[in-house]
Amino acid sequence: MANSPSLLGVARAVLRRDLTAALRRGSEWSNPLIFFLMVCSLFPLGIGPDPTLLGVLAPGIVWVVALLASLLATDHLFRGDFDDASLEQMLLSPMPLYPQVIAKVLAHWLMTGLPLSLLSPLLALILQMPSGGIGVMTVSLLLGSGALSFIGAIAAALTVGLRKGGLLLSLITLPLYIPVLIFGSSAVQAGAQGLPFGPQLAILAAFLLAALALAPIAISAALRISMDQ
Repeated sequence: MANSPSLLGVARAVLRRDLTAALRRGSEWSNPLIFFLMVCSLFPLGIGPDPTLLGVLAPGIVWVVALLASLLATDHLFRGDFDDASLEQMLLSPMPLYPQVIAKVLAHWLMTGLPLSLLSPLLALILQMPSGGIGVMTVSLLLGSGALSFIGAIAAALTVGLRKGGLLLSLITLPLYIPVLIFGSSAVQAGAQGLPFGPQLAILAAFLLAALALAPIAISAALRISMDQ
């Protein structure tokens, strides 16, 4: 028992393995970023160069495209582990699933949510967003994308055993994303207009903390259901 790995050690090992695998595959983290950049850059061409109109629409545009970009990578969250049977080994392991699931979702957020958040100021400038909303957008995406990763992981766990589960995953996930989308874009709009945005960010932080506490339990149960089928 003295040589048994600690929960933190197991979580670190899972996080390191997932980050290494994602970096080697490349497309797993680059495709959402390319999609985010391309789609946001197309809006000024479709809507027109009017800075006032773009500035009004920019919070919603960036948040919706960031949400869809995050969804692109969600289907791969457990797919690789399912295909090489390491997911089955993880479920059979005597170690609790909770820290392992958190580590996998954290790896997903580090490869998608964090880069999208850091890239958002550039897109905000392209979309002529008022300067007051740019910082708020980055903070709101940092908080909201974490919650999106946990919510998406629940649907990914439920559909991991389905070969063509992408559409089903979208149908399950998108309705659950709506509250995060509403408060995220609302915070950015308030910041851009010089209005108080603290309450919306506080609600996003509450979403993230609730997801951190509850989603791993749902994800673990969903994985066991998927593997039992």
